[in-house]
Amino acid sequence: MRHVHAFGDDALGDRDGVGIAAAIAGGEISAAEALEAALARIDAVEPHLNAVAVDDRERARKRAVGEGIPGGSFAGVPSIIKNNTLFEGLPVGNGSAAMPDLPAKGNEPFTEQLLSTGVNIVGASTLPAFGLTATTEFVDREPTRNPWNTDYSAGASSGGSAALVAAGALPLAHGNDGGGSIRIPAAACGLVGLKPSRGRVEPSPTGRILPVDIISNGILSRTVRDTAHFIDDAERFRAPEGLPRVGLVEGPGTRRLRIGLITDTVTGAPIDDDTATAMTEVVELLTSLGHHVESTPVPLDETFVRQFTDYWSMLAFTMDRAGKLMVGKDFDKAALDPFTRGLARRYARAFWRTPATIIGLKRATAKFRTVFDRFDLLLSPTLSHTVPRIGYLDPGGDFDVIFERLVHYVAYTPANNTSGTPAMSLPLGRTSDGRPLGIHFGADLGRERLLLELAFELEAAQPFARIQES
Repeated sequence: MRHVHAFGDDALGDRDGVGIAAAIAGGEISAAEALEAALARIDAVEPHLNAVAVDDRERARKRAVGEGIPGGSFAGVPSIIKNNTLFEGLPVGNGSAAMPDLPAKGNEPFTEQLLSTGVNIVGASTLPAFGLTATTEFVDREPTRNPWNTDYSAGASSGGSAALVAAGALPLAHGNDGGGSIRIPAAACGLVGLKPSRGRVEPSPTGRILPVDIISNGILSRTVRDTAHFIDDAERFRAPEGLPRVGLVEGPGTRRLRIGLITDTVTGAPIDDDTATAMTEVVELLTSLGHHVESTPVPLDETFVRQFTDYWSMLAFTMDRAGKLMVGKDFDKAALDPFTRGLARRYARAFWRTPATIIGLKRATAKFRTVFDRFDLLLSPTLSHTVPRIGYLDPGGDFDVIFERLVHYVAYTPANNTSGTPAMSLPLGRTSDGRPLGIHFGADLGRERLLLELAFELEAAQPFARIQES
């Protein structure tokens, strides 16, 4: 066991991203000083965490002293981009040895949106192969470890970003979420993780071509304030079509909310004792603040589980069968990891269900959203049990065992991906041995403001655990 963090008395201190940007704008520190502090912190924790996929510090140094950083809420703030997103000049490794080591020729639309916030990208963060699992572990390299306890998973698929932010190396980092991949590592590492509504931010290139776009881009942060500013900046870059503007949320709302409580998993498996205790404590907190919390059944059934896992397996099958077509001639199918190949085989056995799966997921969206006729928000655990040790979800392990474990573990988050609704994990719980435990809030399409207002209120009422004080 190792508790790893890099907080200290340097240019970053314990400020969040908005605080660092304010210090730069006010002349207290420079963007170059902020960057050098972040690089020193990364160097201190990286040998223990293995969270950086590509180091791009020299270009970041040039931006910090030149004219390469735009305005925005995070002007000059060091950050990192997940290594499945096109950033000109960096190879997009997607966490897989099958990918060629070729630099991206340009930025994808979301990258431009992220850069508009003013962040200075220092490199790319780790993810498991193609983001297809819930732990950032590999068969050909060291796993990304959780800074709260390096024996444990950092979550996934945005695990590298989460580990660096939780350890204090960076104040915020990019993530994306196709089944919980922002919210799961946020829960694992004690962070704020918001998956925006479909259409709130620029879609990924993969999402644009999917029959049901399940992927949302966003950030992982240590404060609600940083996440709120990211959403506001993203809207300033591109106004969302068909959604109400969120605007800049700066504090709690005054309205008392009707909150539906879900503790049963869609798979029917029970949650563990630590998670149940955390849920009870959060319900008590919400009630003490004047909100009405009422139990409600899971608005989906096991048909949804089968359809989502079929759809998820389809993504692996696509890489297995069409990798060279999608990526290029240098794609090495033989280097695909066992878990990706196992998902591809699973899909091949059930490909004939694909039309019904797509129709079913769209129908499930309508069914899921009916719950918001009764409630403003939904409350559940982020994960069905506490974050496991490294190896529990080993991508090189027996596929059937790992698949079953994964489906049970990630029981709450996928419904928001298929429905396109926003959801947020907040670090409101602790395990019996002191590690973070995430609590999940979901809202109807376009209602991020409700989530952020409640998050501000809960952060003030029960300040989030800080790794440097644990």
